[in-house]
Amino acid sequence: MIAYNIMRRIILSLLFIFLLSIQPAYPYWIWTPKSGKWVNPKNMPKDNPKDQFAYAKSFFDINKYEEAKREFRKLLKAYPKSAEAAEGQYYLGLTEEAQGKLYEAYQAYQMVIDKYPFSERIQEVIEREYKIAEKFMAGEKRKAFGIDLPVENPAIEIFGKVIENSTYGPLAPRAQYKLGLVLKGLMRYYEAEDEFNKVVSRYPDSEWASAAKFQIASCRSSLSKGPAYDQGAAQEAKQRFEEFVKEHPDAVLSLDAEKNIGEIRAKEAQASFDIGRFYEKQKAFESAKIYYNDLINNYSDSPWAAQAAARLQIMEQKNEK
Repeated sequence: MIAYNIMRRIILSLLFIFLLSIQPAYPYWIWTPKSGKWVNPKNMPKDNPKDQFAYAKSFFDINKYEEAKREFRKLLKAYPKSAEAAEGQYYLGLTEEAQGKLYEAYQAYQMVIDKYPFSERIQEVIEREYKIAEKFMAGEKRKAFGIDLPVENPAIEIFGKVIENSTYGPLAPRAQYKLGLVLKGLMRYYEAEDEFNKVVSRYPDSEWASAAKFQIASCRSSLSKGPAYDQGAAQEAKQRFEEFVKEHPDAVLSLDAEKNIGEIRAKEAQASFDIGRFYEKQKAFESAKIYYNDLINNYSDSPWAAQAAARLQIMEQKNEK
């Protein structure tokens, strides 16, 4: 019993010493007379925006991005009209981009333009948005946090914003042209053609204007290549390709234009032969001859011309009998 009491006193003494060595715990909630509310000290910003920005950036500088975002958002909430707020919003975009969250980065950058239009970062923000759009155009995944983004291709939205943010800025013609390319890649040819036309009309002296003219013809050509041959679209495409070659004979794209012209002519020749055969089967021989002769006279370099000549010879032989 005596041993038990001695042991008990030793344990109590050690426990008392341990408790004395512990620093007072930081309260989870404290009362702030200024706001008249109980607040969690962890969520409280620094006493001024400059200190809060520096604190947030200290996390960014050592790649602690989640902590950095938390502190930058705290800055924006506590000091939304401060000079540091615009810079904090910009760094929010940098942080999202550093984490590979490109769409969220674009949204953060766009907020700089929308809320802080006088920021010195505006041109840099537009350039960063443009580069993000290019990444999506190149096939960057369209997911954020595992959820599909609410757009078919973010590049469409972002290139559009780049143009809107700086309609006559240095990146605008390029963004306008690439917006057309994205739409064309999605086979939205009418919309793509509209964007390419804007390049030509808004930026006629830019390096992208001639390429846009080629793409307009290419869109027309693509429309003619559907399941049903569209002769009107094909003829318009050929005309535009011919105009492009005439205006830019030395352009690299002129070789592609001439190739497209050849493909369209081959389609036209085949269409004329098919119509001739239709009339021949209907025993409308005079009408058939018109299409076969047109083939021979206007598409002499086409293999369909030789077939048309053969059909004319067969019809003449039948008439002789």
